[in-house]
Amino acid sequence: MTAHAGTDVAAMSARAVAVRELFARRAADSSTRPWTTEEIMLGFVGDVGDLAKLVQGKEGVRPRADLDAALAHELADCLWSVLVLADAYGVDLPAAFDATMDDLTARLSPSVAPGT
Repeated sequence: MTAHAGTDVAAMSARAVAVRELFARRAADSSTRPWTTEEIMLGFVGDVGDLAKLVQGKEGVRPRADLDAALAHELADCLWSVLVLADAYGVDLPAAFDATMDDLTARLSPSVAPGT
């Protein structure tokens, strides 16, 4: 068992990229080509669909026995895709996240009347 990456996005990203490299090596060993970033994105879309079904399960619409484990797995799959895509396109995900949260916070926070 490996240690948790915790909230260290850089460590999670490095691990996600390492797993992508393992997939690429497996593809080379089986004489196939590795997935392109476009194919990773399409896989992500499929994972989001699977995640939607699991959320329905949590809401009682699509129950299944292993729901909690399946939900955790699918969320991790989705996160893997996001981390790999961010790496592939040179996106500084922590900085982008902070900027986006700052923007949303500013837009959603109650405005203070001038002079108060």
